[in-house]
Amino acid sequence: MTTNNQFIGEFAALGAAFLWAASSIVYAVLGQKIPPLQLNLLKGIVATFLIILTLLLTQNSLPILTPLPVTILLISGAIGIGLGDTAYFATLNHLGARRTLLMETLATPMSAIFALIFLSETLTLQSCFGIILTLLGVAWVITERTFGSVVSHPHPMRGIWWGILAAFSQATGVVLARFALVNSNLSSLESTLLRLIGGMIIIGILLLIPRNQETNISFKLSLRVIGIISLAAFGSTYLGIWLQQTSLKFSPAGIAQTLLATSPLFVLPFALAMGQKISWRAFLGVLVALGGIALLFS
Repeated sequence: MTTNNQFIGEFAALGAAFLWAASSIVYAVLGQKIPPLQLNLLKGIVATFLIILTLLLTQNSLPILTPLPVTILLISGAIGIGLGDTAYFATLNHLGARRTLLMETLATPMSAIFALIFLSETLTLQSCFGIILTLLGVAWVITERTFGSVVSHPHPMRGIWWGILAAFSQATGVVLARFALVNSNLSSLESTLLRLIGGMIIIGILLLIPRNQETNISFKLSLRVIGIISLAAFGSTYLGIWLQQTSLKFSPAGIAQTLLATSPLFVLPFALAMGQKISWRAFLGVLVALGGIALLFS
């Protein structure tokens, strides 16, 4: 792949990783007040409104939609966003930010394997080595105490199962979205909207379950909380998933997912800003990850 657009997908993935790093701190706190399904639905509503508004302001005509890509993107959103994000929030509640991010790295090898099996998408030896180095560096950074947990009563085993489900759902959603994007003329923003709709449909279905309906009375929304959710949704869902879709359109699924998994590296500046000390061990992990990222860009 040696076109002028070669690195669009890679830079988009890193941009999404940065936004997700910032928002994960906010969601970890909100998750202690709002159940995962409701939080997922609220951020989806905000992001869907913003995307529709953007499309109305930037497009002169409606896009031409073909059934297969649209269906696949809806399914991708149902699995990756509806199930995946809900499982991610549940993992945050049970394991905290540090261990949740560590569990999320499982999505990268899953994505590469699924892409190889279902899309016949192969990676060069250099790319594979770059993926391994990047993930090792990210995992090294995550194991630092910098990624403290805000969870008072974690449930490790329950969190691990939620984390595996989140990683599996994310990997499945990524590969499905990659297939739809490379086999259609849909823009990244249009595909983002379709994925969000699919995600919100599955969330709505899950909310109809009596057990989940009971959690509706356990929290109240204030204007302050709504404002925080809106800002987080703007960064993580509206911009973040838009950039994710851009990365999947221009980069192989394995490489895109690897760079999307670098969020923990971007958490370090926020930790420094909050007065936390960063060890030399963590900096060494960053250097290892940067070495892997450099291989993916070469």
